Amino acid sequence: MSQSINLVVVSGSPYRPSRTGTLLAALGDSLAGALSVRTRVIEVADLVSDIGTALSRDQLSPQADNALRAIEQADVLLVGAPVFRGSVPGLFKHLFDLVAVDALIGKPVLLAATGGSARHALVIDHQLRPLFSFFQSLVLPTGVYACTDDFTDYQITDPALKARIALVVGQALPIIAGLFPQASLGAPESLAA
Repeated sequence: MSQSINLVVVSGSPYRPSRTGTLLAALGDSLAGALSVRTRVIEVADLVSDIGTALSRDQLSPQADNALRAIEQADVLLVGAPVFRGSVPGLFKHLFDLVAVDALIGKPVLLAATGGSARHALVIDHQLRPLFSFFQSLVLPTGVYACTDDFTDYQITDPALKARIALVVGQALPIIAGLFPQASLGAPESLAA
């Protein structure tokens, strides 16, 4: 009997719609096509007023606390953020500032980012990877970065980006499947955020 992987997708964009959300959806759909997953999507856009003024976890609304618990209880995290002025949004980072320090130890994390141009592509290695290394997560070897030109009306239209998504998911699948052998290939399930 197969058991689904608890995949939690975290979109760090404070806006909706967003190219970050589109990229994460494509990555999540690709994972769900190969593994049995239950997907929960958490968007910073839904939590702006909840986390923006919270200096500690006990100041969070029930909605924001529920989002943090979902992140902490994930089997696998798929995390992405847009780049604004050379960095990820502060609210995205603040969300992870509120995550329990030991909650993500050993959890596989697939990273993604979007930006206006290729000059921001190193955000994955210089900001996102160190963040999850701090948490002692199992950061998957390759992330996906996408530029504005890779999208048309919030849809992925660049064949090279589609190929990168396939490559990164192909690299991640053996690692995730090795950690969760009970998650045989199956139809995806979805949970509302």
